[in-house]
Amino acid sequence: MYKTLFIAFVVFCCSSTFSQTSVQLSWATLQDIEFKSKYVKEIEGDMFFPSFPSNILQLKGKKVTVKGFCVPVEKDGKTLALSANSYANCYFCGKSGPASVLTVKLKNPKPYKLDAYISFTGILKLNDNDIREFYYILEDAVETN
Repeated sequence: MYKTLFIAFVVFCCSSTFSQTSVQLSWATLQDIEFKSKYVKEIEGDMFFPSFPSNILQLKGKKVTVKGFCVPVEKDGKTLALSANSYANCYFCGKSGPASVLTVKLKNPKPYKLDAYISFTGILKLNDNDIREFYYILEDAVETN
């Protein structure tokens, strides 16, 4: 009986503790990548793609939290861009690199205001081959404090 109670306790503790935790990611960590050139058939030319370091590769598929400036990209609020910098200084304006912005795919869609500084937690997906996506994608994301 004690063995059963102990196993139940361990399962409860692990599921409530570990499933709730996330790694706080800084933009400095996200931007600390190298690039490699690859031929892309779609554009019939070479493009640079990220070469993720081991500390980022270890976070693939894990729950992470990132704070940044919102850049709404869809009216329905399902997806937004999150930037290390405000819109006036973001990647799209040529003032930062491509690793300074990521895609946030919201679990519960809602509209966000441009440049709202918000923290999101979700599952980190890494992209090193799709030219239509950012290098980082936060899936099943929820707003956090």
